[in-house]
Amino acid sequence: IAGQPKLFLENQLILFREGLRVSAPMQPAVQGLTDKEIVRLADHYARQPARPATTEAADPAQVKRGIAIARTLHCGSCHLPDFRGREQMPRLAGQREEYLVESMLAYRDNRRSGGDTIMAATLYGVSDEDIKTLAHYLARLR
Repeated sequence: IAGQPKLFLENQLILFREGLRVSAPMQPAVQGLTDKEIVRLADHYARQPARPATTEAADPAQVKRGIAIARTLHCGSCHLPDFRGREQMPRLAGQREEYLVESMLAYRDNRRSGGDTIMAATLYGVSDEDIKTLAHYLARLR
């Protein structure tokens, strides 16, 4: 979560605390936190430098296709062209590939509690293969 936008972190922590976004590890971690504590936690993690989740080499063909998919879906219009995220839009660059895949599938398939309807609409009809390719590309961005 290091390097995520502060507002995004605040929103997610509140969603977890209130049970509007479900995660077995996160619910107990944030249960009982005050709004002030959540703001302080979000500020702390937002100030930390983002670290790439993988050092595995990128597949050039997947990167090329991932760039094309990101352009087609206009991912950079909300998450910014370098995918560092802003405000309530999360950083995508350098995130864990399997997390990106699962998150995008959950949005597409309407399985994400506390989810963003814009993401569900954006990913509607996108194939599993294209989601995996997009995740491969984003996970290797610095």
